[in-house]
Amino acid sequence: METVEAPVGGLTFTVDLAGPRDGTPVLLLHGFPETRLMWRPVVAALADAGYRAVAPDQRGYSAGARPAATEAYATALLLDDALGLMDALGAKRFHLVGHDWGGQLAWLLAAHHSDRVRTLSVASRPHPAAFVRAMREDAAQAGRSTHHRTFQEGDAVERMRAAGLEPLRQALEAQAVPPANVDAYVATLMQPGGIEGAMSWYRAGAGLGLKVADTPAVETPTLYIWGRNDATVGQTAAELTADYVKGAYTFAPVDEGTHFVVDQFPAQVARLILDHIGG
Repeated sequence: METVEAPVGGLTFTVDLAGPRDGTPVLLLHGFPETRLMWRPVVAALADAGYRAVAPDQRGYSAGARPAATEAYATALLLDDALGLMDALGAKRFHLVGHDWGGQLAWLLAAHHSDRVRTLSVASRPHPAAFVRAMREDAAQAGRSTHHRTFQEGDAVERMRAAGLEPLRQALEAQAVPPANVDAYVATLMQPGGIEGAMSWYRAGAGLGLKVADTPAVETPTLYIWGRNDATVGQTAAELTADYVKGAYTFAPVDEGTHFVVDQFPAQVARLILDHIGG
């Protein structure tokens, strides 16, 4: 595995690369509050299987990609980051993997740039339209998503930084994220501009005219991994996702999985992804 600094669109992204240079590329997008480190066991498994794994720290997480303006985190710009990185690597088509916010981007890329995506694998984050529908139809889902509203509060960032991200650390530990992973994620977010950039994903919303509630169904072969103990995504949202996939679809619930199922069970997740993209 090598770690490089990749210039894309005037920003610089820290990226883990592994596997043969001529291997079929696989882009892995992390979520909040994780970093590219969440994917390292999966990256290693992909590389061993002959794929070229690409796992960036995304906008706000890479030290060289932390613009101050909230509007700089509009979803359309985050999508441009992902496509721009793969363009820079010469990857016209690639397998796509995402978790949480990275999963949101992965769904949108598959829906709006299907010509680029060979297969789609998403952990924890349901299809955007399914998520919005679940918020309307399932009162419990609205309760699970209260952190989205909390992060909009004017002093939310200041409170979190003043507390040394201790509430976030406790939330991760409560959902069975290994202590070493928690330490790594908190350390990144405590860097100058780290938590500010990460929180801007929530504050910017979709932005630049992108209406995620209207995201069309995807036709790309899709794997959706969901932990049955996910504290933020309930069963309704998870099961509604099937309504928004027109292509081949595999739903893989993980009995003991939380929202951070990749951190918990990286070997199991890697096997699911390898079976999916190899099939």
